[in-house]
Parts: sequence; C-alpha cells; structure tokens
Amino acid sequence: MLHRFAKSVAGCTVLLLLAGSLVTSTDSGLSVPDWPTTYGWNMFAFPPSKWVGGIFYEHGHRLIASGVGLLTIILAGWLWWREERRWMRWLGVITLATVVAQGLLGGLTVLYFLPAPVSTAHAALAEVFFCLTVAIALFTSPGWLAGYAGPETRSDGGAGAGDAVLRQLTVATTVLIYVQILVGATMRHLDAGLAIPDFPLMFGGLIPNHWDTKIAVHFAHRTGALLVALAVIATFGHVRYHHRQRPELMRPGVLLFALLGVQLTLGALTVLSRLQVWINSVHLVCGALVLTTSLVLALRAWRVKFSTSASSAVRTKPGTPSAPGKVRLMTRRSAAAYGTKVERA
Repeated sequence: MLHRFAKSVAGCTVLLLLAGSLVTSTDSGLSVPDWPTTYGWNMFAFPPSKWVGGIFYEHGHRLIASGVGLLTIILAGWLWWREERRWMRWLGVITLATVVAQGLLGGLTVLYFLPAPVSTAHAALAEVFFCLTVAIALFTSPGWLAGYAGPETRSDGGAGAGDAVLRQLTVATTVLIYVQILVGATMRHLDAGLAIPDFPLMFGGLIPNHWDTKIAVHFAHRTGALLVALAVIATFGHVRYHHRQRPELMRPGVLLFALLGVQLTLGALTVLSRLQVWINSVHLVCGALVLTTSLVLALRAWRVKFSTSASSAVRTKPGTPSAPGKVRLMTRRSAAAYGTKVERA
C-alpha cells in the first residue's frame, strides 16, 4: 500500500507540473495578484464562478499544489511510521521540506511580480520534487526490495551490478537532462521561446547570425537537446547490447529512448506552432518524464551500491533486528563487554 500511495503522489505531481506549465504558457502568473489568499478570499473558499480566464489556470495550480502538499505530508508520515530503513524515513522528510520550499517559491514569484531568477528556481525545484517522489516509489517497490531477483538476473547483487560503464552513463545522462531542463526553464521565463523563430535552421543558417541574451539562451537549449539526444542514445545502446535480458533495465531504457523522440518532436512543434499553449506545456511535462525515467534507470544500475538495509526484502516486526549489520554490531559490543562468555554462548 505504501508503494501504491507513493506512485499516486508521483502521478499527481505530473498533473501539478502540467498545471504549472499551463500557467506560464498562458501568461497567467499574475492573474491572481495576492498570495496566499486569492483576491482576499481564503484559497479554498474562492467561488468557482470567479474562475475565469487566467484565474482558472493560476488558482487551479494553487489548489493542485495544495493537494500534492497534503499527500506529501501523508507520505512522509507514513514513511516515518512504517519504514524501517532510516535513510528512507529521512528521504520522506526531505521530500516534504522540498514541497514546502516549492510552495514558498511559488508565493514569492507572485509577490515579487514574476522575477525570472525566482521563477526559474521554482521550476528547477519542481523537477527535484518530482524526482524525489519517483525515487520513493521505486525504493518501496517489490522489485527494488527483492533485488530484481529472477532467472534472468546474475547473482552478482542486482541489476547492472558489475557494469561500471552503465552506472557512469546513466548518471551523466540524468545530470545532463536536468541541466537541459534548467536551460529550458530559463528560456521560458526570459520569454525567449521564439528568440530563434525558425526550425531546424536558425535565422536561415546553422548558427544564429546575430546574438543577444535571449538568442544565446535559446541556442544553448537547442545545443543541449542535441547533447541529451546523444547521451540517451548511448545509454540505450549500452543497455540493449549488454543487458538485453534484464527487463528491469530494458524497460526504462526503451521508455527513455521513446520519450526522447516524443520530446524532440514536441520541441520542434513548439517553435513551428509559435508556442501553442498545449504543445508548449506538454513539452515541459515530457521533459520531466525523460528526467525521471533516466533517474530510475540510474538508480537500478546503482542499486548494488546501496546499503544492506536498502537491499533487504524482508520487513521485520518492530523491535527485531532488521539488518544483518545490526546483528553483527550487537555481537561485537557484547563480546567486548563479556569476553569469553559470549564465545562460549
């Protein structure tokens, strides 16, 4: 149930990302000029009859964000109450702190009239929060707890345990995707989405024939898309060639490759459609899915490096040792205290 609830929180976060993207795409960020109230009303008491124009997008975004915040509180409490892995309990706390910080940044964007640095930080932290919810869903999944054991899995400790190249590739790809998202967020909040108005050429050439800040950011985003594409293709090729029989790696690998194609298509259509609202917004959401899919692949590749408590598939009752490391530690302490009595026992 905890795993299912964590997946639900991650799914609701996708909806929140879409709602936030629609606020930017429709230029509705200041449709509600006050915060945390809505035109002086309590946010939850604001009458639906007044949800018109940009207010619908901005107020709806706030309500969805509040709902996701409530779900995150429940998730963090559930992890602290039921999860035996200490690092997982603290991961829940970090996730809760992240969503609180995200809400505060969202409020600051309104109170300070959408300053680009704050708006970009708001978008960047949203991606971090999404990654945290997906990671929690992965860490509580049966496959993760069981070590993806199966007839197709080697007995070397888990998915890709001996493949250092895969681990390096997946980390590099995930970091590169996140940097690309940051550049994209900067481009959106600088209103530079059409700074280079043609595609695939740039002002009729391979590179812009003149420059300013917006053109430079837009050009960096296009260049980053090429680098991300190369990194994803290299990662997928490595997984397919070396781990074709490992579904826990092949599934996210294939999905990552497919999402890359969708994302590149959406990026091109965003320019060609002159920033059509829904294409622009889905482009952002698809980018977040590319990021988290790469993250899942990376975490599965690195699973063997996690502690014994993270690898254990057995959940013991409260009060009993839950990890062999704890048992060994208690034995050493007992031996130090009682000497040969422990050895005789």
